[in-house]
Formats: sequence, C-alpha cells, structure tokens
Amino acid sequence: MTLTSGFALASAGVASVVGNSAQNDEGTVSRESIVIREGTEEETTAYVTTADAEGPTAVVVGGMHGNEVAGYTAAGRIAEWTIDAGTLVAIPEANAAAIDRGTRNDAEGNNLNRQFPESETPDTELARAIWDVVSEYDPDVIVDLHESTGIYAGDPMDGVGQAIFHSAGEAATDAAADAADYVTQTAVDDPEFAFEIGPFSEPETDPSGLLAHKTARDLNADGFLAETLSTDVELETRVQWHTAIVERLLEGELLLDESDTGSASDDPTGEEPSESEPDEEPADDESGDDTDDSDGEEAASNESPVARIDLLPTWRSESALEPGETVTLDASNSDDPDGELVRYEWCIGDHGSFDETGETVEVTVSADGDHPVALRVVDDDGSTDIDRLTLSTNC
Repeated sequence: MTLTSGFALASAGVASVVGNSAQNDEGTVSRESIVIREGTEEETTAYVTTADAEGPTAVVVGGMHGNEVAGYTAAGRIAEWTIDAGTLVAIPEANAAAIDRGTRNDAEGNNLNRQFPESETPDTELARAIWDVVSEYDPDVIVDLHESTGIYAGDPMDGVGQAIFHSAGEAATDAAADAADYVTQTAVDDPEFAFEIGPFSEPETDPSGLLAHKTARDLNADGFLAETLSTDVELETRVQWHTAIVERLLEGELLLDESDTGSASDDPTGEEPSESEPDEEPADDESGDDTDDSDGEEAASNESPVARIDLLPTWRSESALEPGETVTLDASNSDDPDGELVRYEWCIGDHGSFDETGETVEVTVSADGDHPVALRVVDDDGSTDIDRLTLSTNC
C-alpha cells in the first residue's frame, strides 16, 4: 500500500465526518470525527478538536493494547477537552478489537505497538490507517498512554509503570521531567508510585516499531509514552495520573483551560479548590471525585479482588512436571468480595504480557527448567489482583 496525503484516498478505510462547535472564554472550537477502518472489526474513531486560534497540533493515543484500561479511558476523556489554541487529535481506542477481547494483542496475536517501523510503511492495515491520520495532522507532540504490571526502576525488564518515556532532545527531556514532577506532587500520595522518566530506545534496538517512536523520528515531533502501574491501584487514580501527565505536557502547547480538563490542580499543597471548580482537586483512592465514571465514585469502598491459580489435575505438583506434559490452570476459585470478576488474564512465560484470557488455560511444559505463570483478575470496578506460580520439570 502507498500512503496518501488525504483521508478520502486512504485505502485503509478512513472517513471524515464534521461534528459540532463549542464555545469557550476565548472563542469556539470545532470538533470532527474520523472513522478508521470503517465497517471492519477494527473500526475505531479519531476525535479532532480545533481552536479558533492558531497553534501547534498534539496527538493523544490510548488503547494500543486492549488490556491497558486506564490508557484508553483517559484518552476518551481527553477527546472531550476544550482547547484555546491549536489542534488536539485523540484516538482513545486504537486497538478496538483487542479492547473488546480484553487482551493485549489482537486475535492473530499482533502487537499493534510493534507495527510502526521507522522510515517504512506500517506493517498492518490498522497500523497503516492510524498512521494515515497521524501523518496527515503532522503533530508537534504525540503522547501514547499505556500501563505496566511492574514499576520502572531503570530496567524495563522489571516493568515500565510509573514512567514517562520521551524522544531525544532537551525540550522533550525537560517536558517529561516537568510532567513527572507535576503528577507526582499533585496526584501521588505514596512515594513508591512517584513517576520517573526514561529515553526512547535507540533506532534499530528493541523495543522497536512503536507509534510514538515513529512519530517522533519520521515527523520530527516531541514524543512521549506514559506508563501507569496497572496493579494494586484503583482505575480512577490511574486515569487521573494519565490525564494530569497529558495536561502538563500540552498546557504550554495548546493553552489548555484547566477548568475544561478536570485534571489535577497546580497546587501541590492540597489547598481546597473553590466550589465552582470541584474537578481540579487531585484524585486518589479516597477522593470520591465526581466524574461520570462509577469507578471513581465507589473507589473508597471498593474491596480488591483476590486472584487464585489452581493446577488441574489437583494431584499434580507444579514443581514436578515432565517435559511435554500439558496441565490446566484454573482461576475459578478467584473471588471479588463486593462484586464480580469480569476478566481473567494470563501471562505464560517471562515475557511480561498478559496475552491469554479465560477462566482456565491449558499450558504445555515444552522444555526443562522453570516456567513462570501469572494470573491477573479484573473486577467490575476495574480493580486487579495477581497470583503467580512457577511450573517446573523434575529434571
């Protein structure tokens, strides 16, 4: 496929529909929707907000991985922001099919965020359609929102949560550091969850094929990839972290009006906001933040679910298996004390991705050694818990 400059000519199925206008203190913003891969299982939407005043263009993406709930939830809220200058393009559910399945990758196992090689055409139809939109708007800034099961401490192998990764250059580095400090001071209660920063991986090194990397290097944009911790933190808190990061990264670019973003306050001292601006209070597990998302309203009373892995048949020991043996891992004894479990996610092996779903999975131990397994359960409030075991041969 050859990329084209116009939506009408994009063979990946992109269509533009003009929306409405909204009034702010300075003037109006226009809104339009762009349907990506229309009529396919991958159909999703980009939302474009353009202010009267000229300014830079920013792209915010969520849902590249279907099991990273806070990212696509935050991007959906950001799509509704009002801006004072420039253009804001939000693609909240980039990988809508994976979101519907509740899995990191699509049904064919494709990791969407590895389909964007630099200086080349993206590898899949969905990636090409998304790139058509991004490259058409030629952003000055891109922010991609993700989640991780571990906290970043300098080594991505241990997890990349609570981090803002950035493209090369002093401006992007300084902006990432400022945003990390801002969200930590205004919206993080526990020092364990303080945000760090890190650089994008170099070209030709893993991980590669990331949308934010390609946008930064092919379109000369300032690129950012924000990661929140997906475990042991309420969904609403993670969403607020994401929106606070994006607000801080973009407020100098799009002249954001804080009353329209509903993110954290600039004041880290905890001073109470006025009654007319209730949404500016920093959010945490106890906030009772008045939003449209019921996860935030019930966060204070929500009890976390409990994940449990059982090995079937029950007489088998996970530490005394034979190479080539197949066992069933059962999550049916997992529990949510105050609701119901809505998703069971499995990470088989040491790659760190929860690619399998279902209450039970079958695993074949194909080689000698230790084989780690993790189960993550998600309840109807978005809370999670993880149980782990190691399948080992007796050799």
